[in-house]
Amino acid sequence: MLDVLQTVVTSISGFFWGPPLFIAVLGTGIYYTIAFKGAYQLKIGHHLKNTFGTMFTPPDEEGEGTISGFAAAAVSISSVIGVGNIAGPATALTMGGPGAVFWMWITAIVGMSTKAAEVLLGQRYRVYFEGIDEYLCGRNYVIRNGLGWLRLAQLLAWVVVFTPWSMLVQTNAVATSIAEAFNIPVNVGIWFIFITLAVTIIGGVRRIAAVADKVVPAMAIFYIGAGIILVAMNLGEVPRMFSTIVSHAFTPYAGAGAVAGASVAEAMRFGVARGVYSNEAGMGTAMGVHSAAIVDHPVRQASWGFSECLIDTLLVCSITVFAIMATGANFANPEVTGAALVTVAWQLAYGYIGGVIVAVATAFFSWTTLLTAYYNAEKGVNFLLGDSKLNRTVMWIYMAYYLGPQFFAGADTGLLWMITDTILIISVTSSIAALLLLRKPVVEMHYDFWDRYLPALEAGENPPRVSYRFDPASGEEVRMEE
Repeated sequence: MLDVLQTVVTSISGFFWGPPLFIAVLGTGIYYTIAFKGAYQLKIGHHLKNTFGTMFTPPDEEGEGTISGFAAAAVSISSVIGVGNIAGPATALTMGGPGAVFWMWITAIVGMSTKAAEVLLGQRYRVYFEGIDEYLCGRNYVIRNGLGWLRLAQLLAWVVVFTPWSMLVQTNAVATSIAEAFNIPVNVGIWFIFITLAVTIIGGVRRIAAVADKVVPAMAIFYIGAGIILVAMNLGEVPRMFSTIVSHAFTPYAGAGAVAGASVAEAMRFGVARGVYSNEAGMGTAMGVHSAAIVDHPVRQASWGFSECLIDTLLVCSITVFAIMATGANFANPEVTGAALVTVAWQLAYGYIGGVIVAVATAFFSWTTLLTAYYNAEKGVNFLLGDSKLNRTVMWIYMAYYLGPQFFAGADTGLLWMITDTILIISVTSSIAALLLLRKPVVEMHYDFWDRYLPALEAGENPPRVSYRFDPASGEEVRMEE
């Protein structure tokens, strides 16, 4: 029965991550890139100033929201930077050929606009729950508050019940990485994950954010910095590497070493799929975490749409691919694929310590993804319960439910990947629908910032801060200006 179910889900997944995905994900990204006039691809200085430039400034505590804009972004980035940044790019390269990397980049570039639109929807249709003293949103809130589709919103909220099981592949990655790097038994690693996750998530979104805004920058700098040194050690290979990636984005690849032969269609399929899986542009996750941000205007927070795709795909994923191609790991070890191929590449460059770097990076990336997955799942449970006293009680039960399955991380992950694929399909289709059907309010917010608010601010006029809150009781959205 399980084999039949796996075959069916695999067939559906194979169809979905073909032309339908190209049209839906790339089409949505291209639409918003045009609608925003390339603001998230061209105004680089502005976005860097409003994202990384805020890392060492006091948090904004004046306005509507739960946590600072940077803290919200750190939680979001911890979601997108996971095991997919190690195994994902390697799989794209080995299954789709070098050309897949090019399409992964394109997905990230237009995905900057998609992520920005998701952030704006999260800020626009967020609600405030007095019972837990939080602002919150997500796909289900946007679909109910923006489109009025209550039943679908409820269905999406129930999907979070399966989150702990679909995330066990991340738990397995952390435990096995710790075992590989430090020769610690997998079961000990699982206990470590259980305890550290429990201590963190018990503190709620504020503690999750406090951990994320310290761990995420450190782990990203660590991996990117070591990767840059690796590429510099093989600088002579860089021109050939770029030439191969670009040329085979439009021509078939014959295959060599661990990289299979691939058509242009396969390069697009695996590049787009791994790009979306890594940066989550189009999956709607940005609608949740960013909704809690305290900012002077929703579009200010949308700058993180640019930065998340930049960090996750254009930097971290690219470092993974460059390590494989620059060291020629796929030629030296033709039988090795996936995450193991990344380990081989780093070992070729750094020896034993290279394997430790990959193991530690994988452990940190996966652990923070587990942390943020809990936050997103919790918001789904909050949606089902509403702003009631039950939230505080039920959350303790849900915490136990989320943590308990971690002890099954050593089991066969075939069924877990099926659940993950199914949730991913539901997430993308529902999010893309919301992004396209609610394009008018998204574009209106964008131009309100760029044509009115920002010019007034730069002219020293001190315009009122702009924020939104949706009132479920009246079914109306409220624009608040302070």
